[in-house]
Amino acid sequence: MYEYIDGRRLVADIGGTNARFALETGPGRIEAMLTLACADYPRFEDAVHAYLAHCGAPVAHAVIAIANPVDGDAIRMTNHHWAFSIEAARAELKLATLLVVNDFTALAMALPALGPADLMTVGGGAARAGSAIGLVGAGTGLGVSGLLPTDGRWVPLHSEGGHVAFSPMDEREVEVLRYCWQRYDHVSAERFVSGPGIALIREALAASRGAEADAALSPAEIVTRALAGGDALSREALDCFCGMLGTVAANLAVTLGAQGGIYIGGGVVPRLGSYFLDSPFRSRFEKKGRFSAFTAQIPTWVITAPYPALTGAAGILADHLARHPVAPSRRRIRSGAAPTPVHAEADHAAR
Repeated sequence: MYEYIDGRRLVADIGGTNARFALETGPGRIEAMLTLACADYPRFEDAVHAYLAHCGAPVAHAVIAIANPVDGDAIRMTNHHWAFSIEAARAELKLATLLVVNDFTALAMALPALGPADLMTVGGGAARAGSAIGLVGAGTGLGVSGLLPTDGRWVPLHSEGGHVAFSPMDEREVEVLRYCWQRYDHVSAERFVSGPGIALIREALAASRGAEADAALSPAEIVTRALAGGDALSREALDCFCGMLGTVAANLAVTLGAQGGIYIGGGVVPRLGSYFLDSPFRSRFEKKGRFSAFTAQIPTWVITAPYPALTGAAGILADHLARHPVAPSRRRIRSGAAPTPVHAEADHAAR
């Protein structure tokens, strides 16, 4: 029977739409991946129960990367209705350890391990060794993070940079912003630079021209129409989205001094394929006034690896268990044994 110190570990990446679960069965070995729709489960705990029942493997330790700020025991998701106590969830799930970390913190921790096969290069520039790295990603929301080199190791940033105020760069974006001011007191970058944001951009563009947008179109359908051709409004909305993402990425680059490069994650951009290479993203990234030469030297990559946040989350859990070992009598848990509850805590050390 396979035996792994502290037993098999549960790793998960939870966004506003999907919850991706897997088991770490050995150091860095991620298996038994399964994606569940968040809307199909009333509670976070219900989704975990469903996954564990599916894979039939008891676990002692778990780490959850979630699209939400993590500050203390209470979790209430920004882009979904799930809300839970970390300690209560740990007890119900009979876990020894339950860590909850921000999803982009977990993704940031995976960046140093990504290789050329995991990335698509967009534009020029060259990474400067020992420099800060930036990370942005559009999905149900807009995630922002980064890595800072400190004493020979990478320290992740815990950021909610997607909620900064949106900054338009041309007259078209001013019109889009003006449209949304009628609806929202605060228009964040996330309102536009996200999956739902693509639909909102298309709606705003139509309204600025006195037309009606098809409200029934989902973001995925808009992207499909844009890439297939024949729907000029959808293509313009996608072009506008990519330009706005370029602004967000450039702002992050100059804020962090991210000469180590900017990585693009999330669920939207990796699906755009070769279109993104010629989209307005990179030209907007390099359009930074007096700092245009600075951003032009910074490389940008799209993360194409399928589940990188799971790898990063697993690394955070491994580091936590190394610093907070379980009592020796409880450490070795065979795959057929039930785990013994010991403690639960959010990832305070990485915060």
